Amino acid sequence: MYKEIYLVDDEELINTIHALMFRKLGLEERLKSFTNPELALDYLRFRENPEERILLFLDINMPEMTGFEFLEFMTLEKLPPTIDVVIVSSSIDTKDQIKSTTYSDYVRGYVSKPLNLRDLDQLLSGEKTFPNSIAS
Repeated sequence: MYKEIYLVDDEELINTIHALMFRKLGLEERLKSFTNPELALDYLRFRENPEERILLFLDINMPEMTGFEFLEFMTLEKLPPTIDVVIVSSSIDTKDQIKSTTYSDYVRGYVSKPLNLRDLDQLLSGEKTFPNSIAS
C-alpha cells in the first residue's frame, strides 16, 4: 500500500475531481495535491523516509514544467524507485505514450483524464497491471 498519493496537475479543478474520488475510497488523508510541479518535486526530494512507497498521478501538459521534464528531474536526481508514476493525460498522441516508456524506472501506466473509480480501484488494489498500462 502507498504511504502517500500525489496529484500533480496545473488545473485545480482536475485535482479536486480526483481528490473527491479518493475521498470515496477513504484515502483522502494520504493525498497531497499540487498545481505547481516544482513544489511536488521538492516534497519528493525532502521526504523523511524515501523508502516509503508513493503513487504519483502526473499530468503531461503543464505550463511551468511538463510531466516529461518532471520525470527527467526524477531521473537525473536519482529519486528512489519507490515512486510509482501514472501519467494522467488528455493527450491522445501515441508519441506521448511511447515517450513515457523511456522513464520505465518510475512510470507504471498511462491513463486518460479524468481518472475513474474503476481505474483507481485497480491501481490501488495491488494489481501488478495498471489500466492502459504501457509498462509492466
